[in-house]
Amino acid sequence: MNIDVNAIFQIAGIGIIIAMIHTVLKQMGKEDMAHWVTVIGFVVVLFMVVRLLDTLLQEIKTIFLFQ
Repeated sequence: MNIDVNAIFQIAGIGIIIAMIHTVLKQMGKEDMAHWVTVIGFVVVLFMVVRLLDTLLQEIKTIFLFQ
């Protein structure tokens, strides 16, 4: 199993960018839009993590010969 360190950096980068956008929008007084940006960022990261978990479970299946 090859560990994809790039995925960790992508998730961290998305978190930093979303935090910056959230702060800027909140300072502009658009708090509703800032919350939506945060929710959308969370959903994107959640899909990335689910995809990584799927590959992990497939790898576990092949290691223990369940497939």
